[in-house]
Amino acid sequence: MRLTVLNVSYPLAPVSPATAGGAEQVLLTIDEGLVRAGHRSIVIASSESRCHGLLLPTPRLSEPLDEQVKQRLRREHAKAIERALQTFPVDVIHLHGIDFLEYLPSEAIPVVVTLHLPPDWYPAETFWLNRPDVHLVCVSDSQRAACPRGSRVARIVTNGVAVHNPISNKKGNYLLYLGRICREKGLHLAIDAASKTGLPLYIAGQVFNYPEHRDYFEHKIRPRLRTPHKFLGAVGGARKRQLLAGARCVLIPSMAQETSSLVAMEAMHCGTPVIAFRKGALPEVIEQGRTGLLVDSVDEMAEAILHCGDLDPKVCTAAAATRFSAKRMVSEYIALYQSVLRRSASAYLEVAC
Repeated sequence: MRLTVLNVSYPLAPVSPATAGGAEQVLLTIDEGLVRAGHRSIVIASSESRCHGLLLPTPRLSEPLDEQVKQRLRREHAKAIERALQTFPVDVIHLHGIDFLEYLPSEAIPVVVTLHLPPDWYPAETFWLNRPDVHLVCVSDSQRAACPRGSRVARIVTNGVAVHNPISNKKGNYLLYLGRICREKGLHLAIDAASKTGLPLYIAGQVFNYPEHRDYFEHKIRPRLRTPHKFLGAVGGARKRQLLAGARCVLIPSMAQETSSLVAMEAMHCGTPVIAFRKGALPEVIEQGRTGLLVDSVDEMAEAILHCGDLDPKVCTAAAATRFSAKRMVSEYIALYQSVLRRSASAYLEVAC
């Protein structure tokens, strides 16, 4: 059965290979997987986005992202969803944004919602929706365990990342941070740990145009950007893989209860171990002493950096290929789409009879 799936992004972040957000990368991987499998993929995302299926663009993110702008962009998303449902025979809607309640359509069509962020970041009503045919998905065991007791989560689909052509595992003598630059990601702690070792930290990240993100960068990061550390900005594609493959290790100093980590998965695929704080799902992703090292402080992170050369790049690559396949993730989502469609059809027949 050929499906038509409408994937709806978070309105405030573009969907592209260079976007730092994990939700956007997962959406892009699903979009590509649907097209490769012969299904129809329609994506609602900002006009800077790049996808494999049909992009239905919403306004470009060009203004400071204050509350007024956020509300306007959410309204534009809602209008785009309405137009898509009037134009295309959509089978399933897949929502990815933390603010999905702002544009959840009322039409009787199955909706899958992937919860990419910690459960307590979502409004309480997320877990007790009255709208029928909404199927919540978690991305890790720890995230599911953190959901309110009794809430209905359809299933867990762990994230996966695409495997590209092999890249040389010849290591440079630098450390790498890859991802969003905001307070909860703890980049300042990674810089402090790197500074204790004397090794350069390359920062491949994006500062989104939120006032609080800009303030964090100006007051916590910029003063720490002294030689030998380097700020590279957002990177994607082959450049990102080269940076990952050449790094001594990747640092994940997050202070949030991470629900997953695409950065860790990508690093392992490139044969690079990960040093991370013991937060949320990171112990599920990183195998202690095999694919990385879990730590609890800046001092422990600095010490781990000095010992990460003992970890075998081939073990990292093999573990990632086995555990974090994009093909597996996409197959599980397609199976979920088909399952909710069958359930929806059965419910319709029961009502009709």
